[in-house]
Amino acid sequence: MAEDRLRLEASWKAVLSDEFEKPYMSTLRSFLLSEKRAGKKIFPPGGEIFSALDLTPLNDVKVVIIGQDPYHGPDQAHGLCFSVRSGIALPPSLVNIFKEISTTCAGGGFDGLHGCLAPWANQGVLLLNAVLTVERGRAASHQGRGWETFTDAVVSVLNEQREHLVFLLWGSYAQKKGAHVDRSRHCVLPAPHPSPLSAHRGFFGCNHFSEANTYLDRQGIEPIDWFDVA
Repeated sequence: MAEDRLRLEASWKAVLSDEFEKPYMSTLRSFLLSEKRAGKKIFPPGGEIFSALDLTPLNDVKVVIIGQDPYHGPDQAHGLCFSVRSGIALPPSLVNIFKEISTTCAGGGFDGLHGCLAPWANQGVLLLNAVLTVERGRAASHQGRGWETFTDAVVSVLNEQREHLVFLLWGSYAQKKGAHVDRSRHCVLPAPHPSPLSAHRGFFGCNHFSEANTYLDRQGIEPIDWFDVA
């Protein structure tokens, strides 16, 4: 993909454009095109695949949350991990995230109707899935196709070019993704995944949201308003 054709937020484009010229990305692009030509529905829509990067420029990132792959139900995925469009029923993991915030953070509450985390992204929370597309109704269907290499590059850029970031790594998959983050330059907080299958094993009570804000405040960085959803 020629650099001038790459639609990506400018600061990310400057550091990631080379990735789009590598063989793995060409293979990934061919795969996605063949899937669409076969009539398969791919989520999120093409214009929202890079929403996490587009909404949170490189130098604005404060917190990094790493998910696995997009929701595969209709109208759910819009390019931000754990987030769904406003008005869509909250997935169980997001319900548990909101429960943890409500329990451990002061300052508000959730009405249960809105699960769009774009306001977090606008505050500096990079909501990055490891895999950026999925086939409708088939969880993990695009794993191993190349997205992991691309998002590894994103994590590497954050690790090397920024400092004093908070990485919230929930579950073994995210923890593996962030295994090489420099703990001397960044705050890395691991916990079990917020899925109902594992949330009671240590996600509830992990205090990640309050700990993230405490760390940011100590660095002189504006904390995140975790109750700000739309």
